[in-house]
Order: sequence, then structure tokens, then C-alpha cells
Amino acid sequence: MTQQSFISRREEFWNEFERMIHSGKKYQKVRAADFPRSYRELTQDLNTARAHGFDPFIIERLNTLVLEGNQLLYSNPSFSLKGIPDFILRTFPQAVRSHWRGLGAAMLLFYGIAFFFCFLLIRFPDMAYEIMGEEQALQLERMYDAESVYYLSPRQVSSDADMFGFYIYNNISIAFQTFAGGILAGFGSLIILCMNALFLGAAAGHVISKGLGSTFFPFIIAHSAFELTAIVFSAQAGLLLGYRLFITRGLSRSASIKQAGKTALPLISGAGLMLFIAACIEAFWSSRHEFPPALRYGSGAFCWVLLIVYFVLAGREKK
Repeated sequence: MTQQSFISRREEFWNEFERMIHSGKKYQKVRAADFPRSYRELTQDLNTARAHGFDPFIIERLNTLVLEGNQLLYSNPSFSLKGIPDFILRTFPQAVRSHWRGLGAAMLLFYGIAFFFCFLLIRFPDMAYEIMGEEQALQLERMYDAESVYYLSPRQVSSDADMFGFYIYNNISIAFQTFAGGILAGFGSLIILCMNALFLGAAAGHVISKGLGSTFFPFIIAHSAFELTAIVFSAQAGLLLGYRLFITRGLSRSASIKQAGKTALPLISGAGLMLFIAACIEAFWSSRHEFPPALRYGSGAFCWVLLIVYFVLAGREKK
């Protein structure tokens, strides 16, 4: 192959690739489906030019195009409000379904531990003071005692807005810790998930043993659908990081973790959105003890059914 025949045959393609890179986002979006294939062809052209020892000017031009194409291909897309509906309606539920086995195992572990400690503390009520500590147990009793000044609200919280801020901070902190724990080979996420399940079960068992279930369950049933599910999603996202720390599939560890981060991003982003919704419900609805229990139980059942239907049906391609 001569240099002139190579240029004559491929130069039009190089010019088109260069236009694609330097054009606006609208044109790039139109050509997005063809871009990976074109990038591979350009890489092959660069290898061919190097192997045949063609003019350094040709090699430099092709190398520049490859670098620019690589940056465009692997760069993170800029945030856009237009992408939020697509994320909610397609990306997030599709990501959940693609990890259904891992999420199913995490949920079994989470709810298994929670129910075990709930029944354990109903059977042995005094264990609550050993597991949670006396002060924490007394705080729970005051929160769900209808005669207490802290009834259905945290201490030092005096308004719905304050409650919303408190719940947002608390929920996001738990989710971030659960996700970040995955970098410790996944064990951090598992431990935090199990500890949250233990505390949830212990708290439920303690308030039931004190005869406060009639105030506890109407309070938690609505927001728990979003909050508890989001915690499990955060753990699964962390476990993905831990898994790819060891199973690199031929990549370097840093590249493997980076790839896992991209895979886990829809889960942790969706979990954050769900925790925001949970905080809204908890601050502005769950604490409304003046509403009849039937209405609050009904709203809780609706939230759980809504989530199930959403994750099963949303984002499915029409056949």
C-alpha cells in the first residue's frame, strides 16, 4: 500500500470525522449511533499509517483525531434538566431490573435481619436496652408516645421545614455511608446495611413491646417504601464497587472501579431521589397524626404498590 493510495481512499472519511468532532451537539447527537464504529476505523487507520511508516504529518493528524474522538467518546455528558424525565422513566428502572439478582439478595438480607430482631425484642423486651442503649430506647418511647411533647417528631425540631431538613440530612448520610463503604471490598456496604436492618428491627420490636405499635406503624408505612428501598439500592451500588475491585475482567483496578462507578451511578442517583421523596413524605405527611389510621395505612399501601409497578413496568421498550 502506497501513502498516496491510502490518503486518496481514506481522506474523505477523516474529513467527515473531523467535522463530526468539531460540529455542534445537535449534529453529534444525530451521528451518535455511528460514532463508535467510525472511531474504531480511525484507530485502525492510525495503526496502518504507523506500521507503513507514512509521513509524520499524516500520523500526527490521525493521532490528533483519535485523541479528540476519545475525549468525546468517553467524556461525561453535561447535566441537563431535559435528561431528568428520561432518567426517571427509563434509565433508573432499567438499571434496577438489570441488577435484580443482587438487589433481591440484599433485600432478603436486610429484611431478614430486621424481622429477626423485631421478633427477638418482642419476645425479650429487655434486650432493647443492651442493643440500642437506654437513652436511645427512651427516645423511641417518647417519640411514639402520644402523650409526649416529642410525639412523631425528632427532638429539637419544631416545624415541618425543620423536620424536612433533619430527615434529608439523616437519610442522605446513611445512603452515602452505605455506598462509600463499598470501596472496602464491599464489606463496608454489607456491614452498614446489616446494622441499619438490626436497628430497624430492634426499634420496631421495642415500640411494639411497649404497646406503641398503633402510633409507630401509621407513621412509618408511607415513607418507608422509598426510604428502606433506597438504602438497599445504596448498598447494592457499593457492592458493585467492591466486586469490581477484585473482578477486573482484564482492566486495571482503577479502570475497573471507574467502570463500576458508571454502572452504579444510576442506582445511587435514583436512591438519592427516593430519599428526597421519603423526606418530603416523612416531614409533611407521616407526622400528621390527626389523619385517621385507615387513610395513613392506605397511603402507605399505595406507595409500596406504586414502587413495585414502577420498577416492574417503567422503561420497557414497546414491542
